[in-house]
Amino acid sequence: MVNTVGYAYPWDFDGDPAAGPRARDLGVNAVALAAAYHSTRVPTPVHPTSRLVTAPHAASYLPVRAAKWTGGLRPLDAEWLPEGAWAAAAKDVRAAGMKVLAWTVFTHTSVLGRANEDLVVRNAFGEPYTYALCPSAEAVSDYCVTLASEVVETAEPDGIILEACGRLGVDHGGHHDKVDFAYWTAVQKQLLSLCFCTACHQLYAAAGIDGVRLAALVRAAVGAEAPATVADALSPDLADAVTKVVAETATTLRQRVVAAARATRPDLRVTFHGAVDPLATGAFTALGTPPSELDSVVTSCWVGGVRAVDQLQQMSAYIGRDVAVGGYFRPDTLRSPEGPSLDDLAERYLAAGLSELHLYHLGLVPHPALAVLREFVGTVLAKAAIAHPRPDSQIGGPQS
Repeated sequence: MVNTVGYAYPWDFDGDPAAGPRARDLGVNAVALAAAYHSTRVPTPVHPTSRLVTAPHAASYLPVRAAKWTGGLRPLDAEWLPEGAWAAAAKDVRAAGMKVLAWTVFTHTSVLGRANEDLVVRNAFGEPYTYALCPSAEAVSDYCVTLASEVVETAEPDGIILEACGRLGVDHGGHHDKVDFAYWTAVQKQLLSLCFCTACHQLYAAAGIDGVRLAALVRAAVGAEAPATVADALSPDLADAVTKVVAETATTLRQRVVAAARATRPDLRVTFHGAVDPLATGAFTALGTPPSELDSVVTSCWVGGVRAVDQLQQMSAYIGRDVAVGGYFRPDTLRSPEGPSLDDLAERYLAAGLSELHLYHLGLVPHPALAVLREFVGTVLAKAAIAHPRPDSQIGGPQS
């Protein structure tokens, strides 16, 4: 079967007894319930009594046990949530016959970044990305490890989903972001996403890279005519060396976090929101080396249509057949009126390696959009019943 995961916040269930059955009726067999999340303002168009929720800062939606946080970083409490809101939502999900996955955001936290600017990603101009803790710093890596362990211990989920579990770049910024007006190319965004914090300078030096020269090359490439590739901006040898450092950092954090999550629950299913590109610039952070320790990797298919097929094919080819491939879909970009039919797209997605549907979002979108998701799930499941291009996997435990 194709696993189907619907994403939600705890407040989507608070005061709405229909939330669980509504998710189940979409064809969802698991709900990814936000356990640690960044600041946001979100609509709640299908909730019976609410229309907007503001989360003013990044926070843990689970109890923050002070004794477990011995380092300088620790998540804040979500004071806007009723006490026990996460546990109550999880109970509702299970009562409706679905699994509960703890959707956990790691390095994307403006409130901790602003308070610890020595631990955030810093570009070649010396400008801090205060929304992005840099995992090259030991304190940040330790924070991520403790967060994973605490989520598993306090939430007791059927699985955990790791988001922003790596170094964020220029593409996932702050409120009312205007960076699109700069018309930076994908290559320039990759260069602006390279980090030059103290910890990264140390990693560069250990790899034989002159961090000061590297920063100067990045500044020149961003200020001049856009280079065609990162190698054109830096030289092939330097680009390879920098990419290797970045990939090693991503791999180290990923493996540490997964090990921490499974230390309490060896059978825990672990899913990673990731990108093949080692210089990825958004919340789907670089995987690093192929992730044999993961159960599934989700790639962003928000581009929709046939472009999402390319995303799935790239991820499937990169991670191999022992790890499930998930696609992250939103209803407004699933297809266009001029594009292929939903039947055709479903076949292409499955042939590209899709074995999990991750649906964004159960509480954010109105009823007509939920109907689009329901049709999409039904179409994919019907096509998957005919042909299984990848091995089945089960939400709630690792693949055998």
